[in-house]
Amino acid sequence: MSSDGYGGDPRRASHVRVIAPAKINLFLHVGERRADGYHALESLIAFVEVSDRISIETASELTFSATGPFSRGLPGGEDNLVLKAARALQRRTGTWKGAAITLEKNLPVAAGIGGGSADAAAALRGLSLLWELQTPVEELVALAAELGSDVPVCLLSRPCWVEGRGEILTELPPLPRLSTVLVNPGIALRTAQVFGALNARTGTGAMQLPKTLDSLWDVIGYLGDAGNDLEAPACSIAPVIQDVLNAFDREPGCALAQMSGSGSTCFAFFHQDEFARGAAQRIAQDHPDWWVALTRIAGPEAGAAEWGD
Repeated sequence: MSSDGYGGDPRRASHVRVIAPAKINLFLHVGERRADGYHALESLIAFVEVSDRISIETASELTFSATGPFSRGLPGGEDNLVLKAARALQRRTGTWKGAAITLEKNLPVAAGIGGGSADAAAALRGLSLLWELQTPVEELVALAAELGSDVPVCLLSRPCWVEGRGEILTELPPLPRLSTVLVNPGIALRTAQVFGALNARTGTGAMQLPKTLDSLWDVIGYLGDAGNDLEAPACSIAPVIQDVLNAFDREPGCALAQMSGSGSTCFAFFHQDEFARGAAQRIAQDHPDWWVALTRIAGPEAGAAEWGD
């Protein structure tokens, strides 16, 4: 396969770099609990340009290390999802090569933007390239589903309509490069805790696949009354999430503000870049303890893997 991060390449490389972009749920509707204990979900997931980054080098053993502003919040040892992904890929393919994996952790942990899932997915892409595997994308997606509900969509790192518990994906055309601000108030939320506080929910079937989303107004019009069913329970656990949403609502040019995933990161779309830039600056100044990222909806290159120097 080509050097797009999913398969091998005729050249031999000793170093691969992979982007692990943050995901956002443009809506997230929760259905009934399934026989396997997971709730049925429907969501439209997109990716933004802010990201973690993974560097992988050939080595005799499989090792993991982390740098970056949020590296301290990561699980260590074999509990780390990146190492779990690497071990799972070894078992699935019978490839027992080593690799030295270094994660630059720029995204907050347990924040509803798929940071850990994106890192695991990036590891799968990068190792597939470094080890010159010929594993079909469909098999990698199936493997990703065993690691976590968000890992399959993060493996693709493209806009997707997501169903099941996250393993059923329908790829969508690229979304417009909307000016976006992400804010995390410094609260880590466990997904199980948020689901445990869930009362009312929309259920599945309320939304249909979008036809065309070529502009901000197409996105706003499509979403209509859709929202994130987990926002209310997350706000009940961590009221500061509502403070973030209120901060967005006070900003000029804010077209949509919503929580992503199970929280606690919220995102907002803005009419123009200057509105987004001003909002990011003001919110960061008013709340220096919050994580604020000025970004955009990512293009087709999101999640790219490339040969290193």
